[in-house]
Amino acid sequence: MAYTDIQMFMEKLKQLMYCNDIPVINNPSILCERPQFQLLYEELGSVIKILFNHEDQDLHNFEEVRKLKKRFKAAAEEAEGIVDMFLSAVHCRNNGYSPRSDVFQTSLHLEVVMRSIESIKIEFMTLSINKMKMDSSLKTDRLQTQSSGTSHTRNSRGSKNLLEKVVVGFDRDVEIIRDKLVEDGKHLDVVSIVGMGGIGKTTLANKVFTDRFLVYHFYVRGWVTVSQTYNRRDLLIQVLSSIDKELELEEATDSQLRKMLHRSLYCNRYLIVIDDIWSTEAWDELMLFFPDHNTRSRILLTSRLTEVAAHAKSHGLIHHLQHLTEEESWKLLCQKVFQGNECPEWLIEPGMQIAKNCHGLPLSVVVMAGVLAKEPRSRDSWVEISCSVNSYIASDEKGCLETIALSYDHLPLHLRECFLYLGGFPEDYRISSLWLLWIWMAEGFIQEDGSRSLEEIANSYLMDLVDRNLIMVEKWYISGDVEVCKVHDLVRQLCVEKEKEEKFFLKTDWPPSNRLFEVITTHKQRRVITNQKIDIVSLSRSSTPSIRSLLCYHTRSSFIYHIAEFFRSFALLRVLSLEKCELINFPLSLALLVHLRFLEIWLSSFPPSICNLWNLRTLIIRTSSSSIILPSNISDLVNLRHLGSNADLYLPSIEKPMKLEVISNVELGDGVDNFHKCFPRIKELASTLYSDEENDFEVLHYLQILMLIGSGYSRRRSVEQEFVRGEPNLGKNNIRFPATLKVLTLERCGLPWSDMSIIQSLPNLEFLIIKDNGFEGTLWETGEEQFQRLKFLRLEELNIKQWEASSINFPCLEELEVVNCVDLEEISLELGDISTLSYIDVLNCGASLLESLRQFRQEQDDMGNYELKIIVNGRKMSSCVPENDD
Repeated sequence: MAYTDIQMFMEKLKQLMYCNDIPVINNPSILCERPQFQLLYEELGSVIKILFNHEDQDLHNFEEVRKLKKRFKAAAEEAEGIVDMFLSAVHCRNNGYSPRSDVFQTSLHLEVVMRSIESIKIEFMTLSINKMKMDSSLKTDRLQTQSSGTSHTRNSRGSKNLLEKVVVGFDRDVEIIRDKLVEDGKHLDVVSIVGMGGIGKTTLANKVFTDRFLVYHFYVRGWVTVSQTYNRRDLLIQVLSSIDKELELEEATDSQLRKMLHRSLYCNRYLIVIDDIWSTEAWDELMLFFPDHNTRSRILLTSRLTEVAAHAKSHGLIHHLQHLTEEESWKLLCQKVFQGNECPEWLIEPGMQIAKNCHGLPLSVVVMAGVLAKEPRSRDSWVEISCSVNSYIASDEKGCLETIALSYDHLPLHLRECFLYLGGFPEDYRISSLWLLWIWMAEGFIQEDGSRSLEEIANSYLMDLVDRNLIMVEKWYISGDVEVCKVHDLVRQLCVEKEKEEKFFLKTDWPPSNRLFEVITTHKQRRVITNQKIDIVSLSRSSTPSIRSLLCYHTRSSFIYHIAEFFRSFALLRVLSLEKCELINFPLSLALLVHLRFLEIWLSSFPPSICNLWNLRTLIIRTSSSSIILPSNISDLVNLRHLGSNADLYLPSIEKPMKLEVISNVELGDGVDNFHKCFPRIKELASTLYSDEENDFEVLHYLQILMLIGSGYSRRRSVEQEFVRGEPNLGKNNIRFPATLKVLTLERCGLPWSDMSIIQSLPNLEFLIIKDNGFEGTLWETGEEQFQRLKFLRLEELNIKQWEASSINFPCLEELEVVNCVDLEEISLELGDISTLSYIDVLNCGASLLESLRQFRQEQDDMGNYELKIIVNGRKMSSCVPENDD
C-alpha cells in the first residue's frame, strides 16, 4: 500500500464517520461502528504525522525506520481489508445475498491491527529518543547511507557500444547539431541530445565529435561520460585523458587536475562532450570546470532526461533523437550482418521482419545482428528468429535490457508504480492518457500535495515519464498535453521483468492459468490482467479475497457473469476494466462490489443498481446504443469525478449536487441552470445544444474545457423514449461563457459571426476550434477586439469566403489550422505581423487561398522570417512553390 493509498483509505473512513446521505453506508450496522472508525482514523493519522512527516529527516535514513514504515503500510492495508470486508458483508446482507464464507462477517474486528499500529508508534518514538542521545560517532555508524561506491564512470567513448563503427540514419541529425555548434555566438553554448536508452545518443555524439569539419573548427576536444554514479576526480581524469593522453594524472591532486584542465582550455575554442548525464546536480558541478572566454566554445550533452537538458540551457537546442525508420533499421541490420555484401534474396523478407520487430531502436538492431551472425543463413532459421525478437533482446548477455533498466533504477519512488503499470498493456497498445491518469488515481499512485488537483499531479507524472523517454507520445492535445501514448517493446519488456520480480501484476500468460489460483492465494496478488479465460471456479475457493484490480482484454462476456456469480473472490476490487466484454444485461451481483473506484463496462442501458457503488471516482460506459439515460439516483455516486461514454447521455433532474468534474456527450436536460445546481464543480463538459434554451455557461465557475455540438437530435417526448435523429437547429442559440474557459470547441452550432465578440472577450481562452458550421456565414470581420490569450485557432468545414483579420486581433496566436474551408479566398497578409505565429497548416483549400498562401510565404521570406512553417496538404511550402502545386 502506497502512502497515497493510506490517504485514500482515511478519506473513506471520514465518509463512514460523517456522511449521512449515502444510502449504502447509512445503515444501522455501519453507523454503530463509527467510534471504531474514528479511533482507527486518529491512530492512522498520528502515525503518519510522526512516521512520514517528521522534521528530523536524518532519522528516516535508519533501516529500522524504513522497516517500521513497511510494517505500518502492511498494517494499514490489513485494516482497510477488514473494513472493506465488513462493508461488503453488510451490503450483501441488505441485498439478500449470503455468501458462504467466514470472512463475510457483519462485525468489525480491528483489535489486533490496532495493537500493531500502536506498537509501531511506540517503537518509532523509542528510536527517536535513542537517536537524540547518540553522539556524533554513533550517529554516523547507525545512519544508513547510500553507497557512494567506487566510480562506475566509463572510460571515454570506447566503453559504450558505438554500433561498432556502423552508423545508419544519423546524417540529418549530425547536420543539425553541427550547424548549431558552429554558430557565431561567442559565449559558451550548450547543445543537447535527448532520447531513450539504446536509441543511439552516444553514437550520434561520437559521429559529431569525429566530424572532420568540427575537428578542424575546435582546437581542443574532450569527452567525459558521467553515468548515474560518479565522482569529480574521475570526471577530471576522463576529460583530461581525452584531451591529452600523454598527461600523467594518477598521482596529481584534485587541485592540480583542475589547474591542468583550466590550462588546457584557457582561451582555446573547445568542444566537450558530456555523455550520459543523469542529474541537474551533476551538471552544476561539471560546469565549474569549463570556463567561458568568449571563444565560441561549445558543450555537447547527451541525456535520457529532458529536464537535465533544459536545466543546462533553457533556450538552447534540445535535439530529441527519433527512432530509426523500418528502412533504416533494415539497412543497419544488413551492414552489421553482411559487412557490405548483399543480403541473399531468400533472407530479405524474414530479415526485414526482424528489423521491423526491433521497433526503431538501434541497440536492438545491433543485438539481433549479433544473433543472426551466429545462426545458419537459412530462411527457416531467420523466420523462426523473427518470431522471437523480444526474447533474444531480453536475454542478450551484453545487457540490452540492463541499458533500459538504468532509466528504471533512476526513477523516483512515486513514479515506479505508474511506470510498471504500462507493462500490463498488450504490445503496441495505444493508451489513452486520460484513461491512464484516471486509473492511476484509482490505484492510489498519485500523491496529493495540497496545492494542485489529483488530475494535475497525475498529468505531471505522465509528462515526467515522457521527458525521461520512457513513454512515446502518439498524439498530442492542442493544449500540449498527451492524448495517446505507447511504450516501446523493449521498455514494455523491462516492465514485465520488473513486474515479475516485484509481484506487481499477475498476467494470465504468466503463470499458466492452471496455476492462477495457487499464485493468487500464496502471494496475495493484488492486480490481475487477462486476455484469456480465467478459471473463476478455482478462484472462488479463495478464503480471503486479495485481488484489488482486474483488467480484461478479451471479449468473453461469460467471464463477467462468472465474476458476478463468484463475486466473493472479487469483493475487494477497486479497479475493474472490461474494455471488450459487451454485456446483454448488467449482473446484479456486480453492484455488490462497493469498493470499486474505477469501472469501465459495456452496457445496453444504465441500471440504477450501479449507483450503489459509492466509492466510484471514474465510470466509463461503453455501448452499441446511440444514447443512454442516466438514472435519477446517480447522485448516490458521491465520489464520482469522471463520467465518460461513447454514447449521448441524457441527464434527468437529480436529487442532490454531485462532485462531478468531467462529463462527456451529455444532454443538459432542464438546461444549464439546472446542470449548475447538479454539478457545481464541473471543469470539462461536452454537450449538445438546443436552440430553444438559454445557455448561460457563465454560472459554471470552474469550467475550463467546453465542447458544444448543435442539436443533431430532436427533443424526446418522454424520458423513456430513445433519441431520434432530427434536423440541426442552427443560428438561434443564446450563449454566454465563463471567464475561466481555456478550450472551446463549437460544432454545428450555426452561430452568426457577429456573436464572435462574445468569445473574443474571454480573458483566459487559449484554444478555439470552430468546425462543421460552428459559425454560419460567408464573412467574418474580427473588428478591433482582441483574443487576449488565444494560442491556437482551427477553422474546419465552414462556408466562410472572406476573413478580415489583423495582427491586432491575435496578439498571442502561435498556430493556425484551416481544414476543408474550400470557399475561403485568402488569409490576410497582416497576420504575418503576429510575432508569436510559428505554424500555419492548410488542408484541402481552393486555388485562391493557395495563391494567398504563396504571397504570405514570399512576404515572410522577404522579411527574413524563415522560422514560420506553412504546411499545405501535408507538404512544407517554401518561397519557390511550383505553380501546379496543390
